[in-house]
Amino acid sequence: MPGLVLVSTPIGNLGDVSPRARAALAGADLVLAEDTAHSARLLSALGVRARCLSLHEHNEDARVPAVLERLRAGQRIALISDAGTPLVSDPGFRLVRAAIAAGLPVGAVPGPNAAVTALVLSGLPPLPFLVLGFPPPKPAARAGAFAALRAAEAAGLAATLIWYEAPHRLAAMLADLHAVFGDRPAAVARELTKRFEEIRRARLSELAAHYAAEAPRGEITVLLGPPAPSSAAAEDLEPALRAALGAHSLRDAAALVAAATGRPRREVYARALALTNDPPAAKPDLP
Repeated sequence: MPGLVLVSTPIGNLGDVSPRARAALAGADLVLAEDTAHSARLLSALGVRARCLSLHEHNEDARVPAVLERLRAGQRIALISDAGTPLVSDPGFRLVRAAIAAGLPVGAVPGPNAAVTALVLSGLPPLPFLVLGFPPPKPAARAGAFAALRAAEAAGLAATLIWYEAPHRLAAMLADLHAVFGDRPAAVARELTKRFEEIRRARLSELAAHYAAEAPRGEITVLLGPPAPSSAAAEDLEPALRAALGAHSLRDAAALVAAATGRPRREVYARALALTNDPPAAKPDLP
């Protein structure tokens, strides 16, 4: 049938491509791909000959009118991302929205998705869950985004949170998660469906320490378990502040914890200042 079809592709293991996905790509007049060189290798491995055209975040708006004209002419156009389900942290949403607004047919061939695969392997509560894509790359923006989520939890949000992250930012991201959310159960999924697949399940403090000492490689998904039912009501400033002070300046740590807990900033800053002048006493040796 003519129209736009969103085709899910493997996230690592070529054996995960479905017969429907292969047929949709083989029957397409045009394949829109995030990276045409990457997708050409995939199509070749599948034995599919199809014309590819790039569609990424920098050219999507410019591509939309011409793609809509092709759809109006009755062409079959497939949209794929570099891996997994299109639109999930990948380009294509603006095209899909425009096609729907124009009354053109839009379909999907479901398949692999890194966030859902990581979720079911994590051992964390599977429902509800919230996929947040990549966190902001800059430390201040990332910490601010986490603080906003923590504030939402204080208002009642209780879900397993899921992000994608680049290997070189993973350790810093985990440290910020620990500073804002406390020492919660979490998981890091790496190289899903590939030869060196790894699922590491631990508390945030352990994961942050591990990846600070051992730089990871590959595609990474980070999952954070929901807060305990009573944690928002029984929020203790000291553990949150000590975690934040380990990765941020006094001022930034106080701002993060104030945003996360809803406490007055002056109160939190005063407590943080007291902590910097009053480190925890060493435990006495047992006789």
